[in-house]
Amino acid sequence: MLEQDYDLQRRSLLLPRRRFLQSMGAAACLLALPTTARSAIRQLDKPVQIGLIADLHHDVMHDAPARLDAFLEAMAADPPDAIVQMGDFAQAKKQNRPIVEQFQKAHPLALHVIGNHDTDGGVSFDQLLEEWQMKSRYYTKDVKGLRLIVLDGNERHPAHKGGYPSHIGTEQMEWLKKQLESHQGPMLVICHQPLAGPSCIDNAAQVQKILNTAADRIVLVINGHTHIDDLIRIGDVSHLHINSASYQWVGGNHKNISYPAEVHAAHPWIEYTCPYQDSLFTTLTFDPKNGSVQFSGQKTEWVGKSPEQVGVANKPGVIDGQQVVPEIRPRTIERSAIK
Repeated sequence: MLEQDYDLQRRSLLLPRRRFLQSMGAAACLLALPTTARSAIRQLDKPVQIGLIADLHHDVMHDAPARLDAFLEAMAADPPDAIVQMGDFAQAKKQNRPIVEQFQKAHPLALHVIGNHDTDGGVSFDQLLEEWQMKSRYYTKDVKGLRLIVLDGNERHPAHKGGYPSHIGTEQMEWLKKQLESHQGPMLVICHQPLAGPSCIDNAAQVQKILNTAADRIVLVINGHTHIDDLIRIGDVSHLHINSASYQWVGGNHKNISYPAEVHAAHPWIEYTCPYQDSLFTTLTFDPKNGSVQFSGQKTEWVGKSPEQVGVANKPGVIDGQQVVPEIRPRTIERSAIK
């Protein structure tokens, strides 16, 4: 890509976002948070902020570097306590090392979550751990009193028959139980694949049962993978699907010519997507003063047709215009319907 072309793409992603943030105001959705989770947040000494970007898909999108720049510029302007990429970031290969290093150098606490596409092209998990400088596929990290529990949903069930594995195995499950039992403070559980809702891991019900044993301390569970914007409750635990930074996938039966021919020729996977005009990401703020979780929001537009216009059928529990949107909605979770 020519340097001047990249600069134009980068500015086109950054400038609309600035205009959008100025117009956001107090348009947040007010949703319920269990009383027990609110009590856990109040254990924090001060607000904790986590910057999140999901499903950048550097190996699909021609403008992924500009989308990452938009995220990192926003994080530099209002620094959170940590930044997290939620998986499907970039294949763990040497040629992708610059974008991985850019993310890692952008913040003293830059954390990785492993997505199903990050090991595409024959990359092993050992190679990924080396490229991303991770000590383990799943781990914990304390951020100013908030414990982050990062899971790996890419394990293989013994009866797995094809496609990308989407499972949390016995060893990791036992590890998760110990983490939940041993930590008495507020926790944020993170996994690329959903642990509840559309496209969840194949043993989601088992994991949900374990999570609900610690519902008094789990403030929220977050995931990427689905490229949708949705918040659901399973038992006393809230699960947030964080939208992709880049696009909605429409698959091989549908094609969407959204960019000039030369872009599609150089990046053939793009025609199977409905891209977002601007990069999407969010910042979560855990506020002990009122026991709330706040999500910054962003709204953009489709590049070309929407999935509905392309003719994509909705998956169960996913509706175009509701969960399938070029948006991460601003939300405040503070009121409780559970006593």
